[in-house]
Amino acid sequence: MSPRKAVAQELTKEMVMAAARKLFREKGYQQVSMRQIASELGYTHGSIYYHFKNKAELFYAMIETDFKLLDQWLDDMMNLEMDNDRKLKEILLAFIRFGLSHKSQYEMMFLLADEEVKSYVNKGPNESYEKFSQSLLELSKREITIQQTWSIFLSLHGFVSHYCRCDETYEDVENLAHSHVNFILKSIG
Repeated sequence: MSPRKAVAQELTKEMVMAAARKLFREKGYQQVSMRQIASELGYTHGSIYYHFKNKAELFYAMIETDFKLLDQWLDDMMNLEMDNDRKLKEILLAFIRFGLSHKSQYEMMFLLADEEVKSYVNKGPNESYEKFSQSLLELSKREITIQQTWSIFLSLHGFVSHYCRCDETYEDVENLAHSHVNFILKSIG
């Protein structure tokens, strides 16, 4: 029996998720195999199965990490010391900034329509949307209905989705983002 080949770096979950994210973005979820991910990293495919039992579980771990990051952004905005009107505006802008600063994550979180992973990706979006909705309700001067919070989310999502497909960064469209958020705020003001 030959000794185990020495590796330059121990394979981590984060390394696997980063390589998978790159390949999923380039080729699409269905066209990527666990073997391809391993090959991208220079490891055997068996080493990936040490961390994830299958591709769907790997995808789910990536998405959960991304939703936690989005939730952290929202928590950070809610903890800022400023008046509620300003904070509400900053939360809406932060959602756009998150989406355009993390395009590949955003696309996988909200835009991937693959049947194999849909059942894995239910909890994260619902929890993040609930946190977003609660923030709007808490900060608004007047009562906001469930339908209004959903419409606000969809409006922000549409803006981000449009610019995710372009080469523009948040900084490139920041003035448009402010105009969009001001338009939304007028509808609930």
